[in-house]
Amino acid sequence: MGKEEKAFFRCQQCGYESSRWLGRCPDCGEWNTLIEEVFKEEKKYSLHPEGHSIPLPISKIELEESKSRYKTEISEFDRVLGGGIVPGSLILVGGEPGIGKSTLLLQIANSLSSNCGVILYISAEESLYQIKLRAARLGVLAEKLFLVSETDIEVIKKHISEIKPKVV
Repeated sequence: MGKEEKAFFRCQQCGYESSRWLGRCPDCGEWNTLIEEVFKEEKKYSLHPEGHSIPLPISKIELEESKSRYKTEISEFDRVLGGGIVPGSLILVGGEPGIGKSTLLLQIANSLSSNCGVILYISAEESLYQIKLRAARLGVLAEKLFLVSETDIEVIKKHISEIKPKVV
């Protein structure tokens, strides 16, 4: 989430806060104790601009063919997802360490890159070198598959806005 900085003044004696500087703290009466501090306010992001999310009866919601599912070409995975990945959805893949989650997701990313376009594969645990080793072992060398090893959400959001992937 983005952050917006806001300044305020806090009394170093009693903790009183004010939106403007005051020579004397109105709470404890001490002089020249209000020091400027900066507060970073989280900006909230939504799929809908504020005020545009309204409840609708299910019968009034139109299905769009252009928002069909992305096929992963891994039949069992597509079957579990009801026929593929729905654009805009989030899928949580869990399991014990070493069970093959990263391998499966790399294979899915490879398949999607040839079917859907640019894919951004983000790893918070493995280096690019480790991912490339697995990719080479699996024969995953798609030009439209981008890799990044990152944990900072602001940096990740920047990569997404620059690369504009179909799937992350």
